[in-house]
Order: sequence, then structure tokens, then C-alpha cells
Amino acid sequence: MKPAPCHARRANRRSRLPAAALLAATLLLAARPAPAQQSPEPVNAAIRAFLDKETRALPGRVLVTLTPFDARNQLPACSALVPFLPAGTRAWGQISVGVRCDSPVPWTAYQHAHVAVMAEHLVTRQPLRAAQIVGPADVELRHGDLTALPDNTLTDPSQAIGHHARYAVAAGVPLRGEMLRIPPAVIQGQAVQVTSVGPGFRIAGEGKALNNAAPGESVRVRMPNGKVVTGTARAGGSVEVAF
Repeated sequence: MKPAPCHARRANRRSRLPAAALLAATLLLAARPAPAQQSPEPVNAAIRAFLDKETRALPGRVLVTLTPFDARNQLPACSALVPFLPAGTRAWGQISVGVRCDSPVPWTAYQHAHVAVMAEHLVTRQPLRAAQIVGPADVELRHGDLTALPDNTLTDPSQAIGHHARYAVAAGVPLRGEMLRIPPAVIQGQAVQVTSVGPGFRIAGEGKALNNAAPGESVRVRMPNGKVVTGTARAGGSVEVAF
């Protein structure tokens, strides 16, 4: 058999080169490590620890339900996770919790969570008439989730007994501070301690109340710099402002 002409052998070598180059490139890509992806477990653990700290002072038994971090995320792995609550949010009821990464690649993500506060609260045992003085037989304690109840729901019989009902209230209703004629905790013109509460911080100052307010009611306060803030009156003449 006659050997193939030289020009034919050169053509065969040229036809094999692209296939060999493609195989080498494929092997190179397979050996290259895939970009690191953020594991859900550290994110879930960081958020849960953060919420445990934020809810430590709440009454009763706190139950935190966290929506797991998306395992299919395409975020780079983070060396330091920083959970936070968006401005104006507190660890109460259905919330969105943020988690921020500063290094090596900055990113921010949000997770849904639910904070239930299981504790006793006050309900009317029997109907109340307008202007009626509330007695021990008129109210009772019931166990439930405080975050599912209206704001300023009373949690102790002493907060209601001896006070007049502002208007008629049906039986079995969670009793709120505004349903009763409770002496104001803050009086217009009074110097009050103002506490600013936010994610991970607490700042105290002093201002002047611009209206009367019972515990749990809204009160406006003028600060020394002239700024007017709105907060919630607390027993003892203090005002809490959430940021």
C-alpha cells in the first residue's frame, strides 16, 4: 500500500488540532472551581441569634418562626454576616429581617420572620357600661399572642380596676388603655425622659410634652433642638420613640 501523500498527512493533522484544543479547554474548565455560594445555614443562624437578642426583654414566651434562606441563592459566600431590622421595624409579629455582607463582596438580603409573644392579657368578663367603674369581677386574664392583639392591650388587672369605662364595651373583648379613663402618664408642658429605640441601640434624652397622654397613647415631644418627635407614653412619665 502506498503511503499517503505529504499534503494529505498535513491535512489530517490540521483536522485533529481543533478537537484536541476543544478537549483541553473542556478539561481546564472542569478543573476550575465554581464560584463560592452563600450557604443558608450561617444566615439562618445569624438571623435567629439576632432575633433572640432583640426579643430578650419581651414578656411571656417568645416564639420565632424564620423562613429559611434560599438555598438556590447566587450570592457570594460572606465572611461576616450582619443582621438588622429596617428603620421603624421592631421584633414583633410578621416582619422582614435584613442581613448585610460587607466582605469580601458587599450584598444585602431580606428574610421573612414571625415573632409571637405568648403571654396573658386582659379581656372583659362581662359587658361594661359607659362610665362604669371596672371591678375585679369585670375582667379576666387570657393567654394568647400579644402581637395579634391591638396596640395598648392591657396585661394586668391593676391597669383597669378602679377606672371608668369611656364607652360601652362588649364581653370577651381585649381591654385597651384607650377604653378607660386612665389618668395621664404625661401632662402637657411636663418635662419627660425620651428614649429612642432602634435596632441594636437605645438613646435617652429629655424634652417637653405637647399633649396629655395615658400609658400607651401617642404623645408629641419638643426636643431641646426644637425638633418635635412622636412617641408612646409610658407609666412614670417617660416617652418611647421607635426608629
